[in-house]
Amino acid sequence: MIQTRAVFFDVDFTLIYPGPAFQGEGYREFCGRHGMDVDPDRFPAAVVSASHILDREQDAIYDPQIFIDYTAHIIEAMGGRGAAVEPCAVEIYREWAACQHFRLYDDVPAALEALADKDILVGLISNSHRSLESFQEHFELDGLIDVAISSSEHGYMKPHPSIFEAALKLAGVSAGDAMMVGDSLTQDIEGARRVGMRGVLVRRADAPAAQSDAGVTVIRSLLELPNVL
Repeated sequence: MIQTRAVFFDVDFTLIYPGPAFQGEGYREFCGRHGMDVDPDRFPAAVVSASHILDREQDAIYDPQIFIDYTAHIIEAMGGRGAAVEPCAVEIYREWAACQHFRLYDDVPAALEALADKDILVGLISNSHRSLESFQEHFELDGLIDVAISSSEHGYMKPHPSIFEAALKLAGVSAGDAMMVGDSLTQDIEGARRVGMRGVLVRRADAPAAQSDAGVTVIRSLLELPNVL
């Protein structure tokens, strides 16, 4: 029987989700400050159409421009045009690091406490440029996180093996004793598997199952983790 000694979590869309500032109306406010009028109803489709920008940067060295280009594409798909697109995208990128714009999923505290009760180490592996220390303090998770590493500090983004290997080294555990939990099949699950970690994909109740999820352990809530450890 495999013993899990450490569980690592992705952060964005696994532990937290964006509030109104990063939805359609929020983007319209950002754009309005830069003299652009965009259609908030086009936001969902704009996000989908921009996804290829992040997908093509797998294993990349962390570069803010990747995320600025992604955001600029969303702005343009919502109707933004001209020289104001880039500075607006830069502002949105910078604000993405601010914890007050995000909400903690309801199941997170109980799930982390359950792992602590089992003496399982808890780690964070994030592609965000957000301070993971500030994240823990803002959401009152102090004492529940043992190690944390972000791609903006490490240098490489998930799914590059080195960021997972660095997290394992910080925790002092081997890949075979560790599990990665995240919402991205490519960045979180496949990335973890490449170094020998197990992976658990989070597909919350409001997210549709994907055909590519076949053969992957999928949970709808972090409270299901004890059943898959």
